[in-house]
This record gives sequence, structure tokens and C-alpha cells, in this order.
Amino acid sequence: MSATPRTYEVKTYGCQMNVHDSERLSGLLEDAGYVRAPEGADGDADVVVFNTCAVRENADNKLYGNLGRLAPRKTTRPGMQIAVGGCLAQKDRETIVKKAPWVDVVFGTHNIGKLPVLLERARVQDEAQVEIAESLEAFPSTLPTRRESAYAAWVSISVGCNNTCTFCIVPALRGKEKDRRTGDILAEIEALVAEGVSEITLLGQNVNAYGSDIGDREAFSKLLRACGKIEGLERVRFTSPHPRDFTDDVIAAMAETPNVMPQLHMPLQSGSDTVLKAMRRSYRQERFLGIIEKVRAAMPDAAISTDIIVGFPGETEEDFEQTMHVVREARFTNAFTFQYSKRPGTPAAEMDGQIPKEVVQARYERLVALQEEISWAENKKQVGRVLELMVAEGEGRKDDSTHRLSGRAPDNRLVHFTKPEQEVRPGDVVTVEVTYAAPHHLLAEGPVRAVRRTAAGDAWERRNAAPKAPAGAGVMLGLPGIGAPAPVAAPTGPGCGCD
Repeated sequence: MSATPRTYEVKTYGCQMNVHDSERLSGLLEDAGYVRAPEGADGDADVVVFNTCAVRENADNKLYGNLGRLAPRKTTRPGMQIAVGGCLAQKDRETIVKKAPWVDVVFGTHNIGKLPVLLERARVQDEAQVEIAESLEAFPSTLPTRRESAYAAWVSISVGCNNTCTFCIVPALRGKEKDRRTGDILAEIEALVAEGVSEITLLGQNVNAYGSDIGDREAFSKLLRACGKIEGLERVRFTSPHPRDFTDDVIAAMAETPNVMPQLHMPLQSGSDTVLKAMRRSYRQERFLGIIEKVRAAMPDAAISTDIIVGFPGETEEDFEQTMHVVREARFTNAFTFQYSKRPGTPAAEMDGQIPKEVVQARYERLVALQEEISWAENKKQVGRVLELMVAEGEGRKDDSTHRLSGRAPDNRLVHFTKPEQEVRPGDVVTVEVTYAAPHHLLAEGPVRAVRRTAAGDAWERRNAAPKAPAGAGVMLGLPGIGAPAPVAAPTGPGCGCD
């Protein structure tokens, strides 16, 4: 009789890059014979993997708090192993094992493919394995994957970042930008479409700098246009771009490629030229608003979102008012706002003029109130529009009680709609009329006008008809997916907050 398979659970913190890495970690473990622990296992598995983030100030506390909670459980569960990977592991290395000696494996952002080997080595040698590669060993997309969604997928086009923003520690942990071959990207997308995926999100730390390896400034727009030629690929999104590298050819490619969605996440960070300079952001307010104006001219219905940091060192009231000015002018669909978080190892952490917490909090609340007002006003403009929605899984928390389903519009707005009599599956497409707007979602309370069954819905049905692998890996905090390639818990913003 064969031995019972060992179970695993992956706990993810941080941005979409980490979410995508966790899909790889799950795929690697399942290739090695592990089975996913039941949903809600919460550490009750033979192997628990923490895929960490180092961007926020409380990242360390969250990790060590969770590790401490598992320590007694490990003493009562023979053979249990704990692994820590991701950005915090890349940064802290030996510190993790010193603070939590019950951890078995520490691995970094560049060698996620080593996890099964390191777990086995730790088991055989009965001692912690700490292995942090200083450069990328294998492009993540070449590794096995257990994707969270049957109908939508992340596709990584680059890793690392060449920017030197003074508040951001990511380039030090993820390394310099490394681009993936265009042919490999398109081959992966074609393979995903053949499996039933109909929406992909191109993923990179600075996605529109793609091509810097080969010196082709138009490589990203060419990639978008190439995606437009893939039959069966209905929706293409990307995250996160950088204003410095956002060129007119990208705007043209978005406007002229039917399956590239009219949605853009463009990190602002600050509206003040003085603060942008201190942040080492290579654009100014005029340049940023100029991009927004060009995007709206080419795609009048585009939904534009952003990231904003409040309370960067040295930010004056006048600087903050400049940010408020840009928010009023740009009229973002939504904004992911962050209070400045000091990260050791970044230049900003050592800067003079650190802002008192109460001042930062007050400014943050003013900004959130303004953006809430704008988001609601912009959503009200959607009332009466007829939209095609891709039906989503796990997006509407109240769907069961309200007898509704949820879906994403082309511009990525979340729409809750009346459940039709006809069967509708995640990945299928419905046509509805918007009847009500709230700040963060829309309602379509009338009858569904049309239902289109899709290959993506077929793929979802096949996955759910197969013997169910227990669900387990959830995203605990971090940033929300543009286009929601996976039904993960809603996080705090769409990138690391540093693009």
C-alpha cells in the first residue's frame, strides 16, 4: 500500500509577482508528489511555505508572528516542515533562522525552483537549509505551475527592475530587469488559450520597460499587438507600467488592438515635482498628466487607476496639495493609497524630514475622501451602459445571499448582476445593463440580455468536474490583481506600490 501523500500549504504576501511565484511553488510541490492541504488548513499541513514581501514596514512582524504561531504545532506534528521564501527571505537570510530556528528552509526570489530539493535536504540532514541565489537561476515561467484560475492567467514577461526609487527595496531583492524572449511569452499564451484561458495579464515589475535588454523601445507595444493576433484570446491586461517608459506607441497599440482592454494602472506616487525628485522618479506632474490626457484621447472610456504614497519624507502641505490637484485632474477610477512606510536599506529611510504619524494620517484621510468622491462620480457615469462581463469566481462576497453573480467589465470594473435562469459559469460572457453605481462596484439589476458560453467556461467546468484537489493557498495581504486572474483575497493595491 502506498504511503499517504504529504500535504502542503502556500501562504502568500505581497504583489502579483509573489502571487504568480506562489503558483509556481504549488506546481513544483505537486510535481514532487505533495498534495494541496484542504482550504482553511491555516498551517495544518506537512509543509507550510511563506512567500514573503518586504515592501511594507510591518512585513517582518507579520512573518515572525505567523512563524511563532506554528512553532508549537510543529513540535506535535512529526515531519512537519516550514519554508520561507520571497523578498523578505532574500533580504534577511540568516536572520530568519536565528529568530525562528524551527524554520527548515529559507530560499530567495531567484531560486524558487530549488524548494523541493531544499526540503528533502533539510529532512535528510535534519538541519535548516538557507540558499539565496544572487541572480536568477531559471525564468519563473519555465517552472511547473498550479494556476489558481481556469479562465484567466498571469504571464510573466520580465523580472527585476532597473529603477532606483528611494522608497523602494524591490530592485535590491529582485535584481536588475531581465526580459523574457517574446517567442517564449507568445508560446505560453497560445498554450494557455489552448487550455481554455481567455484572459491574460502581462506581468513585470516595470512591465512597459520590456525590451531594455535588447534596446528596443517599442518591444512592449509590439508584444501587445502580437497578443491581438492570438485567436481565442479575448482579454489582455498588463501591470504595472512606469510613467517614464510609457510611450505613445503603447497608447496606440492599446487603442488599436481589440483584445487589449481599455484599462490602465499608472502609478503616480506623488503629484509634487519636489517630492518626485526626492523619490528619484524620472517624470514630473506635467508629464504624468500629459500621459493621462493622451490615453483618454485615444480611449475615452478607459478606466485609469494609480498608486499614491502619502507622507514621504519632506512632504509639505503644499506638496500634498499638488497630489490632490493631480487626483482632481486625472479623475482616477480608483487609487491605491499608502502611508509612507520606512524600509531599512532604502535611501528614503535615512532622509531628514520624516513626517509625524498624525500628519500623515490626516493627509491620508483627506486623500481617501477625495478619491472616494471621484470614484463614485465616475462610476455613476456607467449607469445605463450595456457591458459585456466576463463572469468571475469568488469576486462577489454577497452573491449567494443576493442571488447575484459577479463579473468584470472590459475596463475591469466589478459588476454584480442578477443571476439568469440559464446556467452561467466563470469564464463565460454575459451582456447586462448597469442600473446602479457604488464607489467600488456597479449593479446590473435587470435581466441578463445575453449569455455566451466560452472555452474558458468549458475549462472551468472541466476543472471542477475532475476529482477535487483540496484548495489551500490564499493571498493574505498585498495587492489586487488587475483582471483578477485568480480568485484571491482583495489586497491593498496592484503592484508593490513602487512601480
